[in-house]
Amino acid sequence: MAWCERQNSGANKYIPLRHGFLYLCAILDWATRKVLAWRLSNTLSSDFCTSALKEALTRHGKPEIFNTDQGSQFISAEFTQVLMDHGIQISMDGRGRCHDNIFVEGLWWTVKHERVYQRPCNDGIEQQRSLAQCFDWYNRRRPHQSLSWKAPDEAYFGTLAKAQPMAA
Repeated sequence: MAWCERQNSGANKYIPLRHGFLYLCAILDWATRKVLAWRLSNTLSSDFCTSALKEALTRHGKPEIFNTDQGSQFISAEFTQVLMDHGIQISMDGRGRCHDNIFVEGLWWTVKHERVYQRPCNDGIEQQRSLAQCFDWYNRRRPHQSLSWKAPDEAYFGTLAKAQPMAA
């Protein structure tokens, strides 16, 4: 895979339930907006974010740069060590610079307004199922204007196919 031009991003958002909330972490490919991995947790710790990061790296390879906000889970030794062990440059948003992570913020808006608020869940199990459907729809079927009206999967796999050397 040609990752030299890839930049991934990770961020957290809280997801409301009927009674309480959960934290959602997603790893996003900046170029194609594809959600590479995601996790839910009832605590804001680094372990569920690290788990999502490891899955993204295992399934999709390593990007050149990884961008996050300055949340404690992303500056933790556990999370940053995974990035350093893979030789990935770490980029963190500046304080008060919400536009640094604008692609993930767009994802959060979509997830909340096109799924979570329209289909409130009672518990974490129900929310896990709902978000699995949401991310499947988002990656496979939701067109993005910035991707010439392609869905993230179409843009992601098309980009990778073009980057692969032709078989002789």
